[in-house]
Amino acid sequence: MPVILKFRKSGHGAPLIILHGLYGASDNWYSIARKLESRFTVYIPDLRNHGHSPHTTTHTYQDMVDDLLLFFHDHHINQATVLGHSMGGKVAMMFAAEYPELITGLIVADIAPKSYNKADVPYKAVMEHELILSLMEELNLVAVASRKEIDHFLSEKLHNSTLRQFLIKNIHRNKDDYFEWKINVPVLKHALTGITSGVSSTWFEDRCPILGYPVTFIRGLNSEYISDNDIPMIREIYPESRVIDIQDAGHWLHAEQPEKFIQAILSVI
Repeated sequence: MPVILKFRKSGHGAPLIILHGLYGASDNWYSIARKLESRFTVYIPDLRNHGHSPHTTTHTYQDMVDDLLLFFHDHHINQATVLGHSMGGKVAMMFAAEYPELITGLIVADIAPKSYNKADVPYKAVMEHELILSLMEELNLVAVASRKEIDHFLSEKLHNSTLRQFLIKNIHRNKDDYFEWKINVPVLKHALTGITSGVSSTWFEDRCPILGYPVTFIRGLNSEYISDNDIPMIREIYPESRVIDIQDAGHWLHAEQPEKFIQAILSVI
């Protein structure tokens, strides 16, 4: 059943909807929205089980597509450009394929329409997600007195300080003044296989080729999420798509190279 998503809105002009990735929230995209709001009405919803949106018992791509359709209806959005990063990029691809009449453009940031769960070639990113969610679940937040303690706990197995700080943005104090995660850790952990494998090339088989709207993929060249080997598969699904590379950027390309990321967006819409 679809849920009503909390969101940020700014600017004026044609609608642009930004969908964050796993562990993300609208807050992470506010600085990007500020640079686009002179040309677009920017909507940044918190996807279910993230940010200030409802926690639910399920977390599938179909769930998130249904939520987004309700969001379009509730806010009287007839058509929009949809930009999605990582998990949000897969939501955007699925939504656009299901409801092409609502799409003026699709921008996918650093995710490919493929499964990242290959038993013979385990992806580093998938293993990292498994570790992150296990650590989140293991951490006893009731016994923690400071964010510094949380960072110390995470640092024993997560050595990337930028990643840890990003994750800690999902911490807040509840009404009893205890720390708690804003994301729904147990549900996301249970749903992880579906998140990393869903909206793959297999899902697109009876939908190819997709030609009804302009499609752009933006990838960080330091990221493994879209490899050169993925480009032919992307072009089979989206024959007229563009792929824009951003130098010196990994998976969090919008945070690592925001100006180049904005430039890439404005070059296609």
